[in-house]
Amino acid sequence: YPSLIFLGIGAMTDFSCMLSNPRLILLGAAAQAGIFLTFIGSLALGFPIKEAAAIGIIGGADGPTAIFLSSQLAPHLLGAIAVAAYSYMALVPVIQPPIIKLLTSRRERLIRMKPSRPVSKRVRILFPVIAFVLCASIAPGAISLLGFLFFGNLLKESGVTERLAKTARSAMIDIVTILLGLCVGTSTDASRFLTHESVLIFVLGALSFGVATASGVLFAKLMNVFAKEKINPIIGAAGVSAVPDSARVCQMVGAKEDPQNFLIMHAMAPNVAGVIGSAVAAGVFLSRFVF
Repeated sequence: YPSLIFLGIGAMTDFSCMLSNPRLILLGAAAQAGIFLTFIGSLALGFPIKEAAAIGIIGGADGPTAIFLSSQLAPHLLGAIAVAAYSYMALVPVIQPPIIKLLTSRRERLIRMKPSRPVSKRVRILFPVIAFVLCASIAPGAISLLGFLFFGNLLKESGVTERLAKTARSAMIDIVTILLGLCVGTSTDASRFLTHESVLIFVLGALSFGVATASGVLFAKLMNVFAKEKINPIIGAAGVSAVPDSARVCQMVGAKEDPQNFLIMHAMAPNVAGVIGSAVAAGVFLSRFVF
């Protein structure tokens, strides 16, 4: 089910914003720090290494990836991890704005970025093929997720399978999401869900999400130290994988400071990069602890 959801996500994702400004990919990578720091924190709290890896992935704010990894590494925690991941995805508009405002000045939030340059159709078609080969070589454990993601995007960008792409990003993804929710719900029986471990998972998930948001913002500020063309650090918060909610939050925060500052397309670059990054992180954990 998570792989089929990734197929739908790929079919609705436009990587042009990321390809037009490749340096913004680094923001998506920086936001994955929340995953690995939470993994270390979970180990420090006494969780076994596989459970710690499954808990850490909550920081990616990617529900399907969290379910995919926890089903492999810690099936008994699947319900708690899934509920935590989707809860924090839903709370993106509540959690992220205070962190962004805490870590940025008004002057930084007013930075305007140049419009994205156009990306040719050939590049958009070649990208999912090349990216899949690279990601599969780095994290073979995530081939099923990344393969479906890039295949869905290829259906969209090829221009000859529009009917399949439309089905994948609409009816199919809705049906699979319902089935996935039902399956996760059956695993949340009281003996497994109503435990002190579940409370710890919710707390660690919140910390993980906050750290991921802060990491993206702080890394954008670091890039500005060396870059001539400044990046609005607000968009660093979009490095978490909550597509497109995080990008919308970035637009909302920026618009409050300057209604004419349109950040959403710039924010989509680290946002979609974060989807790939969280899947790669899951693949690294799987390769290390399963395969």
